[in-house]
Amino acid sequence: MLIEKNKSLREYNTFGIDVLAKAFVSITSDEALTALLKSYKPKDLFIIGGGSNLLLTSNIDKLVVHINLKGISVASETEDMVILEISAGENWHELVMYCIERDYGGIENLSLIPGNTGTAPIQNIGAYGVEIKDVFESCRAVETLTGESRIFTAEDCKFGYRNSVFKNELKGKYIITSVNLRLTKKNHELNTSYGAIADILSEKNIDKPEIKDISDAVIAIRQSKLPDPAELGNSGSFFKNPILNKAAFSSFRSKFPEAPFYEVSSSEFKIPAGWLIEEAGFKGKRYGDAGIHEKQALVLVNHGNASGLEIWELAQRIQKRVKVLFSIDIEPEVNVI
Repeated sequence: MLIEKNKSLREYNTFGIDVLAKAFVSITSDEALTALLKSYKPKDLFIIGGGSNLLLTSNIDKLVVHINLKGISVASETEDMVILEISAGENWHELVMYCIERDYGGIENLSLIPGNTGTAPIQNIGAYGVEIKDVFESCRAVETLTGESRIFTAEDCKFGYRNSVFKNELKGKYIITSVNLRLTKKNHELNTSYGAIADILSEKNIDKPEIKDISDAVIAIRQSKLPDPAELGNSGSFFKNPILNKAAFSSFRSKFPEAPFYEVSSSEFKIPAGWLIEEAGFKGKRYGDAGIHEKQALVLVNHGNASGLEIWELAQRIQKRVKVLFSIDIEPEVNVI
């Protein structure tokens, strides 16, 4: 187990922020992780996966542990479904493509989401009408204090909108090492509820889409408005879409009847944060090397050498302006460290 000193983390976060780790180790086996946890206290460790949901604002004065576990296997299957066990270090989009190739349905709407599989349940990643909780069977996680392994069911995870138990009461207490997903092998339940997907399928004269068609549509949509982190540092959607109760929504709609919204329930309504930010005048703006993407106001970007602190200051400026204009608080989806 090689521990490196004063290592740059630029390549380990999709914003491309160049901060230093006091010490760094890449974990490639469960045994190595167990051994590490026996030697270090949880407070001395900083765990990272794909670095896609992370904004680093300073150097890390701890041992940075990169979870780089690999492997995909069939845990069980029937004629209709398959449960895949995916190691935490597997790239999420590559997993989606793996499933598309084998006609395993359920995560095609989650194509091209950056990051690794192990962090997907923490965030309950979602896009275009689908969340990981919809196909989640279980995950295996190791307790940082004891090194003991535990299985978490969907109920244990307490999934919510971009939320889970791992972001709340168990934050920092467990490291996910593998995830089990329940996927369909036939009679796939396709989700084309988001209009842009239906529009692309219509343009291609596809009236009986397969999971690859859905994936291709999602990829086309995302590529048309979201920057590739390899070319322009970003972490995808920086803010959560705010959810308003009925009273707050009625007040908001009376002032801004043109605003788009989605009905979550009879008493809750989701407002696109990107619309709020664009209306506030930030879309495409640049402040030094920190900026807002020209095609999607929900995406904050690093044009080259922005510091994490500069991007966070921009995020706070956006929050304050949205609050003044719309009386709505928008919260970061990204973990700010």
